[in-house]
Amino acid sequence: MNYATIKYNDISNGPGVRVSLYVSGCRNHCKNCFNPETWDFNYGEPFTKEVENKIIEAMKPAHIKGFTLLGGDPFEPENVKALLPFMKRLRAIYPQKSFWCFTGYDYERDLLTGKLGDHDEVMELLGTLDVLVDGRFVEELKDLNLRFKGSSNQRTILVKKSLETDEVVLWDNVTAI
Repeated sequence: MNYATIKYNDISNGPGVRVSLYVSGCRNHCKNCFNPETWDFNYGEPFTKEVENKIIEAMKPAHIKGFTLLGGDPFEPENVKALLPFMKRLRAIYPQKSFWCFTGYDYERDLLTGKLGDHDEVMELLGTLDVLVDGRFVEELKDLNLRFKGSSNQRTILVKKSLETDEVVLWDNVTAI
């Protein structure tokens, strides 16, 4: 897997100061995507153990509240395979921090049904997350007043509660994550 960039002090992709990894590769190709260069799976640099270790080190300070995956799309099957062991490792080291992910895929239709890659791996990756922002960016539904998403069709899902209850539970912008 390649990655496009890493932001070590990101305040745009989840609450608080976060480390954010922008993976390469996306088949959604949303109109007016803000990162079209990340559609290419070969864009950027290889995601190596050294890169993983640098992220782990960057997560240490108390002011870093969490980690965010975006891109590209972390739930492309090629990316899931590379991200799953890393996310399990990161979650084990920092259980007190929050883990967010942005995907153009739909939680129920694409991720839960097994339509996208290895279903067990997708479910394991979901299990490492606290919050998932799902849904394609839709230019006609763009709303600059939305918090942590670009268009009104996208949802901010509390993953653990949704998996436990078998119903989508949305984040209310107030609940601490």
